Amino acid sequence: MRAAAVKRFVLVAALFAALAAAPAQQRAQEGAQDYAQERAAAPAQDRAEERAAMVRAAASLAAAAGVRRVDPELLAAMRAVPRHRFVPDGLRAFAYRDQALPIGHGATISQPAMVLMMTQLLEPRPDHIVLEVGTGSGYQAAILARLTRRVHSVEIVPELAAGAAARLAGLGYANVAVRAGDGYAGWPEAAPFDRILVTAGTDHVPPPLLDQLRPGGILVLPLGRDADSLQLTVVRKSRSGRISRRRVAPVRFVPLVRDPPAG
Repeated sequence: MRAAAVKRFVLVAALFAALAAAPAQQRAQEGAQDYAQERAAAPAQDRAEERAAMVRAAASLAAAAGVRRVDPELLAAMRAVPRHRFVPDGLRAFAYRDQALPIGHGATISQPAMVLMMTQLLEPRPDHIVLEVGTGSGYQAAILARLTRRVHSVEIVPELAAGAAARLAGLGYANVAVRAGDGYAGWPEAAPFDRILVTAGTDHVPPPLLDQLRPGGILVLPLGRDADSLQLTVVRKSRSGRISRRRVAPVRFVPLVRDPPAG
């Protein structure tokens, strides 16, 4: 990847991280007003034009970061999933901007360009069974649900897990299962998985996830010593079980949170 492209990607990611970390109260007040105006102007469109513009912007940013060709099915999925249904009401005016947004409990919904890039690297197929670690509001799971046979998603925060499960069910995503728990441990009962996506930063690849990854599978996660050194990383398990890693780009993510040890 060209150094200039990486630098641009890091600068944009840092900008969106700063926006996500900014105080939400002012954005919520402005968002409520803007969103009401938008819905009054176009109540029946479900913001499809905004979604299309968001996808174009995300694809352009991903291309600048080195993604040469995006799967048309992925672009179609992102145009179809109503991202505004996965953000807090007060921030819905910002749902189709290419930025991360806070969803409560110290978590965020990733910027669309990051969702696009991570999903593209995952190389999902219609016959795949996928594990997602870090459900958040359920947006990434909804994208994966349109591209794969089955999605199992684990969320450490019970309130987020319950909200995502209800939201996904209400939107008709019957091929997604959500449960509250420590994603580090994966979902052993549903393994093996063809693909695994981790949506939080960690300093090592969790061994249980490698164990649950099917031979020939792919795992994508932000990996680094600390929050400032995270690299979006693609981990592959060969048919013989050999593990290889490829760093793609510097990124910023919230850390992977674990259950405290018993006792």
